[in-house]
Amino acid sequence: MHPGRPFPLGATFDGLGVNFALYSVHAERVELVLFDHPDDATPAYTCALPERTGPIWHGYVPGLRPGQLYGYRVYGPYRPEEGHRFNPNKVLLDPYARAIGRPLRWHDSLFGFKPGDPQQDLSFNPQDSAPYAPLGAVVGEGFAWGDDHPPRIPWSDTIIYETHVKGISIRHPEVPEELRGTYLGLASEPILEHLKRLGVTTIQLLPVHAKVNDRHLVEAGLANYWGYNTLAYFAPEPTYSTNGPITAVDDFRMMVRALHAAGFEVIIDVVYNHTGEGNHLGPTLSFRGIDNRAYYKEHPDNPRFLMDFTGTGNTLDAGNPHVLQLIMDSLRYWVEAMHVDGFRFDLAAALARDLYEINMLSAFFKVIQQDPVLSQVKLIAEPWDVGPGGYQVGEFPWLWTEWNGKYRDAVRRFWRGDRGVAGDFATRIAGSSDLYELSGRRPFASINFVTAHDGFTLEDLVSYEKKHNEANLEDNRDGTNANYSTNCGVEGPTDDERILARRDALKQSLLGTLLLSQGVPMLLGGDELSRTQHGNNNAYCQDNEISWYDWDLDERKKAFLEFTRRLIAFRKAHPNFRRHRFLTGQVDEFGIKDVTWWHPGGREMTVKDWQAPELHAFGMLLRGDRIADVNAQGRPIFDDTFLVLFNAGDRSVAFTLPEAPAGAPRLWERMPEFPRSVPLLTYRPGDTARLRPHHLAVLRAR
Repeated sequence: MHPGRPFPLGATFDGLGVNFALYSVHAERVELVLFDHPDDATPAYTCALPERTGPIWHGYVPGLRPGQLYGYRVYGPYRPEEGHRFNPNKVLLDPYARAIGRPLRWHDSLFGFKPGDPQQDLSFNPQDSAPYAPLGAVVGEGFAWGDDHPPRIPWSDTIIYETHVKGISIRHPEVPEELRGTYLGLASEPILEHLKRLGVTTIQLLPVHAKVNDRHLVEAGLANYWGYNTLAYFAPEPTYSTNGPITAVDDFRMMVRALHAAGFEVIIDVVYNHTGEGNHLGPTLSFRGIDNRAYYKEHPDNPRFLMDFTGTGNTLDAGNPHVLQLIMDSLRYWVEAMHVDGFRFDLAAALARDLYEINMLSAFFKVIQQDPVLSQVKLIAEPWDVGPGGYQVGEFPWLWTEWNGKYRDAVRRFWRGDRGVAGDFATRIAGSSDLYELSGRRPFASINFVTAHDGFTLEDLVSYEKKHNEANLEDNRDGTNANYSTNCGVEGPTDDERILARRDALKQSLLGTLLLSQGVPMLLGGDELSRTQHGNNNAYCQDNEISWYDWDLDERKKAFLEFTRRLIAFRKAHPNFRRHRFLTGQVDEFGIKDVTWWHPGGREMTVKDWQAPELHAFGMLLRGDRIADVNAQGRPIFDDTFLVLFNAGDRSVAFTLPEAPAGAPRLWERMPEFPRSVPLLTYRPGDTARLRPHHLAVLRAR
């Protein structure tokens, strides 16, 4: 072995051999172990990395090629009370591994301490984990991208579709059986055709980083289906590949290339706030054995324990420059080598914590801000964690967009019929200017959603009042109780046509609200198919029919799918619902308001109206947004003017219709996307339109 170089980190093939470089500031010795075959119980070759440059251990092995399986043994003190958990009996996965050459198989030897020992993690486990530990694989960088290029869809035109790689195709009858549930299954023609007909622009994938399947889930016959339990930040999850774990890299690239060719952006959900090694009683798979104190935030009063701002047992220390480098190197790798178009950051508030407090001026945000690659892709924050002060909606820097949890809750509560929420509902559908305008951001800083992977599906939101998570084997204790849902009279499935009609109306109103709101809409994949999880609002461990998409649609489900397609097309056709600036309600130079909030009685809403807790129905009169400066006659050109009517109550409401802002139209015409909301096709100003309960209507000034 030659000394090699300290950069780049990881295993780098140069055509003649492989350079290995590993960060560990507290290690005393690092050994490289090479395996010939995934089934081998012992390494074929072991050699100490011969050189150390600062905290980087490195060496070069001539003659090695892509596909080589490898890991490390790291020597140092095992003193948990000081935060050190080195144990050279553990074969460790390289944090920079580009591919997983062998997945882990659970065994007691994977723990640095003796499981079941009365001293718990203070004990030392001498068992060798070599037969069971996950291994990295050396990867070559060549791939025929052809003319692949990012679609670069503007935020204002973006419609996000959140989906799971496996779940979307595993049961699709037209996807070739060998591709179902894989990266290439997602990129298959039947799935691409569905997404194109649906009209979404951006595919947001649940985590695709290689994951840890928790031991307690595996032993219970379950799995970490969602994948928020990262094992390696550079390696694609190998179980979604078509021909073994090492092919996952190229399979992922082929998926991205196919999605780009079809016009879709690809955003991946990333989990840099914690790893799959858990708390101080978790396994020693990678980071913990390489340098526990360097990678994780330790408890300042007792380094034996880790700070937990994530609810998973550990928190990565993004304040350590080398951990921050790991995160940035990983992000750039997924953009430059894997061609993704952006990221959704799980529990992003944890990345902003210095020690305890959240700091939006932390190094993490500064480094991304100045990065010429990462500052140009789409960045979405889940703007909270589970630590003190962790709810940070509206507080992220201007470059970021955010999952707007306040939007979700307000829309759910309004359509459920809660009292006193109409004002908050109006603020949210208008773009949440109270959260984003003062910081100089635009309406599309708000990622609006009604449902997401975490919680009820849209079908379940109108079919269940309580969670039903018994299949998770936690006695229904897991998952939130704050669902803001309704069962419309019967818990779960029913054949009652009256209840089904109410559920359909609510689903249309919830989805209609989402697509007609200012901001960026995000649809939960499968909602367009009326997918149900049978009331499970935390299906993270259900890699089965509870989570997988059901493509066998009855007439009711087909009708809702068609409704969804037409609604998305409607949004894309009208800039009025995807504005670049916040609605003000103020009179402009033409003497017209951009928005007027309309009372059913035929007048503008007043402060007193908004304060009435029984308010369940009102209208939003949107003057057409300017789409060009002037026409040939020197007049400004505007999109159509729309009147959107909402009725979340249990009774029909009669609306007296206004004149359009630009002058009295001859007619208000009902848009066909909402065919049964009001009885007539056309109305005159001053006419009464009776809006059905639980319905939304859109009228256009003609």
